[in-house]
This record gives sequence, structure tokens and C-alpha cells, in this order.
Amino acid sequence: MRGGEGDSRNTKAETRAGLDAAMRPEGRLRLGTVLQDIGQRHGITRDDIDAIEGARDKRPAEPMAFD
Repeated sequence: MRGGEGDSRNTKAETRAGLDAAMRPEGRLRLGTVLQDIGQRHGITRDDIDAIEGARDKRPAEPMAFD
């Protein structure tokens, strides 16, 4: 390694870790966990989810027209 190159990588890694910690605090609300909790509280089963997936319209939405 050339002089100082390793220090630059360490500084970048520390900066990334700091930004990651700031953007994702430990006690943050996680959407998937919340949705799972709601489903469990209301008795939603895998069969219910499969029925919803099978019934929903999977075609792409039509673009809006602004005339």
C-alpha cells in the first residue's frame, strides 16, 4: 500500500458506519415487523394472503391523461 491509502479507506469506512447508524437507529420502526404483528393480531393466515394475491389485478396501471 502506498502511504496514506489505508487511512483513507478507514476514514471512509468509519464515515459509512456513522451515516448508517444515523439513518438506521436501533429502535426504529420496521415496516415488515409491524405488518407481521398486525396480521398476527387479526388472525391473517398464509391462505388469506394467497387469496388476496390470486385475486388482485396484476396488469400495469394505465397512465393518467391530463387533457
